Amino acid sequence: MTYPHERLSANPHDRTALHRGDDAWLEERWADPRSRVLVVSGTRIRPRDGQIAWVSPADAPDGLRVLLGEQDGRAWFAVIVDAELSQAGEPGEWTPLRGVLPYLADDAGLVLHALGLAEWLFVTRFCPRCGEPLSARSAGHELVCPNGHTQFPRTDPAVIMVVTIGEPGAEDERCLLGRQAVWPAGRYSTLAGFCEPGETLEDAVRREVLEEVGIVVGEVEYFGNQPWPLPASLMIGFIGRALTTEIQVDEREIEDARWFTRAEMRELSEAGTIALPSGVSISRSLVEHWYGGPLPGHW
Repeated sequence: MTYPHERLSANPHDRTALHRGDDAWLEERWADPRSRVLVVSGTRIRPRDGQIAWVSPADAPDGLRVLLGEQDGRAWFAVIVDAELSQAGEPGEWTPLRGVLPYLADDAGLVLHALGLAEWLFVTRFCPRCGEPLSARSAGHELVCPNGHTQFPRTDPAVIMVVTIGEPGAEDERCLLGRQAVWPAGRYSTLAGFCEPGETLEDAVRREVLEEVGIVVGEVEYFGNQPWPLPASLMIGFIGRALTTEIQVDEREIEDARWFTRAEMRELSEAGTIALPSGVSISRSLVEHWYGGPLPGHW
C-alpha cells in the first residue's frame, strides 16, 4: 500500500551539496536556460493556475540565490526576496507552505527544501553567540557572522503516533484520536509532540500520550517519517500500544479524545461527522495504515 505522506518524498532531488561553494559551477548552472527557479517572498510563494510556478533564471528577480540541487537533468534554485513583495500582492496571491500543499507534485521535495530554508533564513538574522548580523554563504545553507560563528539550518524532531488498544486487526480493536479546541467542529487527528533533550523517540511517544490524554503506552513501533517545514520539523511516525483505556485530556492542548473502532471511523467519516487529517500528512497515513485502506473525507 502506498501511503499519502509518501507523496512529499516520492521523487527526491540530488542536493549537490559539494557544489554549494563552487561559484563557477553555480554561475554556469544559473546561466543555463534549462535551470528553474522558485521565487520566494519571505516564506511565501505564488502559485499560478493551481500549480507551483517555476521560472527561468532570466525571469527571476534579484534576491538571495539558494541552490536546491539537480533533478531531471537540470539545476533547481530558489530566489528569496523581501517579504514586502508578498504583502504588496493581492490577498491570497502569495501563499505559505500549508496553503500550497494541494499543489505539490513531483516537485514536492524541491518546494519543501526551498521553503524550509526560507523560513530558517527569515527568523535567523543575528548570531546567537555574539549578536552580530548574519550573512548567507554556501548557496544559502550556512550563515556566518563577522566573528566567524557559523549557523546551520535546524530541524526539530517531532513524534506523531496512532495509539491502539486490543488485538491488532481484530474487529473490536480501537485507535485513539484527539482534537484541539481551536479546530473546527468534528476535526480529529493523531497525537503529536516534540522530542525533548536527552529523550528517545519512543519515550517521547509515551510521554506525550500520557501528558495529553492520560493513556499509558507500552510497545512503540516505528512507522515512517515526513519532512514538515511548518516551520522546521521532521515528523516521525509511530504506532503505540496502549496499556490503559481511561482518557483524561489535559484541557490545554487537547480538548477531546476518543477511541474509535474501524466501523465507527468509517461510519462517522462517511457521514462527515468527523474530519480526518489531510491527505498528504503522515497523520493520515498512520490512520489509514491502522484502518487498512483509504478513508473518505479530510480537512
